[in-house]
Amino acid sequence: MINLHASDLRPFIPSQDFALSKDFYLALGCELEWSDDNLALLNLAGSRFYLQRYYIKEWAENSMLHISVQDAANCFADITKLIESGHFPSARVAPPKQESYGALVTYVWDPSGVLLHLAQWDGINHSFRLTLNDNCIT
Repeated sequence: MINLHASDLRPFIPSQDFALSKDFYLALGCELEWSDDNLALLNLAGSRFYLQRYYIKEWAENSMLHISVQDAANCFADITKLIESGHFPSARVAPPKQESYGALVTYVWDPSGVLLHLAQWDGINHSFRLTLNDNCIT
């Protein structure tokens, strides 16, 4: 087996409207580390991903990010308010659902249809709380 000596893994996420999607992820508390006209490097709780100005509907609707959070219900309430602000008309959020694999999950669809799983893992120390009020992860 080959040892790549990998130190990082950064998925690429599509966007139908690059500026709108970038604003959406910033509103969710992501930190913009770098950006040009076609690509943005975003950081959420120490994990990075690229948002790109590239869109294929089938790909976007089959892309997912799993994000561990401290309080899925609070995320649902905060994101509901964000969506109701009207700034992200194509984004959606669903109430938390207890999944068979043990997490309480709030599902969020970004403006391009990418599905975010905001998963609350009770009793596990590696979860993070998504705080929208001050745009930071604590």
